[in-house]
Amino acid sequence: MKSIIKLHLLCALMLFAAGSTSAQNMSVKTTQKNDTKWWKEAVVYQIYPRSFKDSDGDGVGDLKGIISKLDYVKSLGIDAVWLNPIYTSPNDDNGYDISDYREIMKDFGTMEDFDLLLKEMHKRNIKLIMDLVVNHSSDEHEWFKQSRSSRDNKYRDYYHWWPAEKGKPPYRWSFFDVNSDAWKYDAQTDSYYLHYFSQKQPDLNWENPKVRYEVYDIMKFWLDKGIDGFRMDAFQFASKDTTWPELPKGYEKNIIKYYGVGPHLHDYLQEMNREVFSKYDIMTVAEGAGSSPEDALLFVDPDRKELNMAYHFESVDIGKHLNDFGLVKYKEIFSRYDEAFKDKGWLSIFIANHDQPRMVSKFGNDTPEFREISSKMLSTFVMTMRGTPYYYYGDELGMVNIRFDSIEDYTDVDTRNKYIGLKNKGGDLQAFLEGQKQTSRENGRTPFQWDKTQNAGFTTGKPWLKVNPNYESINVEVQEKDPNSVLNYFRKLVQLHKKEPTLIYGKYTLLDKENPNVYAYTRELDGKKLLVLLNFTDKNSTYNIGISTAKSKIILDNYTGIKKLENNILRPYEAIIIEFKQ
Repeated sequence: MKSIIKLHLLCALMLFAAGSTSAQNMSVKTTQKNDTKWWKEAVVYQIYPRSFKDSDGDGVGDLKGIISKLDYVKSLGIDAVWLNPIYTSPNDDNGYDISDYREIMKDFGTMEDFDLLLKEMHKRNIKLIMDLVVNHSSDEHEWFKQSRSSRDNKYRDYYHWWPAEKGKPPYRWSFFDVNSDAWKYDAQTDSYYLHYFSQKQPDLNWENPKVRYEVYDIMKFWLDKGIDGFRMDAFQFASKDTTWPELPKGYEKNIIKYYGVGPHLHDYLQEMNREVFSKYDIMTVAEGAGSSPEDALLFVDPDRKELNMAYHFESVDIGKHLNDFGLVKYKEIFSRYDEAFKDKGWLSIFIANHDQPRMVSKFGNDTPEFREISSKMLSTFVMTMRGTPYYYYGDELGMVNIRFDSIEDYTDVDTRNKYIGLKNKGGDLQAFLEGQKQTSRENGRTPFQWDKTQNAGFTTGKPWLKVNPNYESINVEVQEKDPNSVLNYFRKLVQLHKKEPTLIYGKYTLLDKENPNVYAYTRELDGKKLLVLLNFTDKNSTYNIGISTAKSKIILDNYTGIKKLENNILRPYEAIIIEFKQ
């Protein structure tokens, strides 16, 4: 009998061991499925260098200015900085028109300053993501100077040209052109060149392999310096159908469908990956990713070996304000993308960048009563969705739209050219300027607000763009002293994100889908479950999530002193993160 009992015990132990091993394997499989990467776990902080900190009093932010504030950047808890272009440029589009890809714009400093910036960032364990603009160059780039000099120049095919003897080229729309015409006549060779953006931003001809390998060499130049990745501006437009088919009626309602993801774009990305990306441990993301989640996934499906993070625009292309668009439709966008990416691929999560107005002015409420609380709520949203959060400089303070009154206040080629085009047509200029107060991207480019001193401590000179007059009350100095400030709340969120894998890799499930006021969802990983509740309105709002919160605890909220949930009601712009007890 004892031997039988021993045999049963031995079998039981073996089964238990097998079960434990199985559980361990399951845990390992979960990790493998998640495919942990540093760029998935990073919080990315975007710096617009022209507006961050000026070190020499010329009114323009620079690299030495950024270096002087790296301890502040580090104090935010972020892991990587995405730096807008700092290359040599005539500044038609604030650096997005590059005339030399291997030199630093004089406004920003020298290559020695850049090398020191990179060294000091890495010393603080901050990675650097460079913005690379290779859909187009500046018309002052040596390639284009050569290209336009004669039809038989060896650089001619570095750009898209149409000889005038063939008549006017098939119409193509331009984002920044006064007349919305992407073909510009150039008398020197009696030809037209293509520019999807401004006339000073001619599109590179990616169908020419020499162009592609020139770009790959540029990438290697910066990667060999030790940078940690690229964000590629407007790259979804790089491949063109050079038969130039006629655009269908109504094309302007869906520009991305007819302008983005050309016939060979994915071929070029796969070639880029083979020649460059696969040789470095870096983060790669292209601005824009087609017009659907299915399009976006093609860019970042690991099996396709292209990029590793998708950055789509549906989350910001919602019109003037979220209130006009509607929260139910907004939830549907994020949920649709998450569903497409739940098993593979990776998303960027953002609601602000240099091409957008301020986050709290577009998605929240920037009135004095609700600016702080709604800013905290929006930060909670960005930091708790599944994907790598991108956070724009100044949003950690709750900076708001400046709302310029005059066209003279604007420097942006987009706003100024739209104004000129409208003026030429006899349009309503005052109505246009009123609209720009809410929608202009220059609202998001005003100088960073450091303290109460003149020009918010940004510069001792005349700032390149006006400082928001509210800088005396909204600045770093004031918020550092307040434990409940927008700034210190953001720091708490970052720390929670860093220590909580559930917020990085956990499954996302939308709750209370049709609720027009509240965005509610859970995040789950390895048996742990978190609930996020967000009120996107200035009124008390109810929710119905179908989950008991009796056995739960609040781990973060944007109101002070909250102890427990009350009657399924959220206060205006309230944000709560709840952990369910096991």
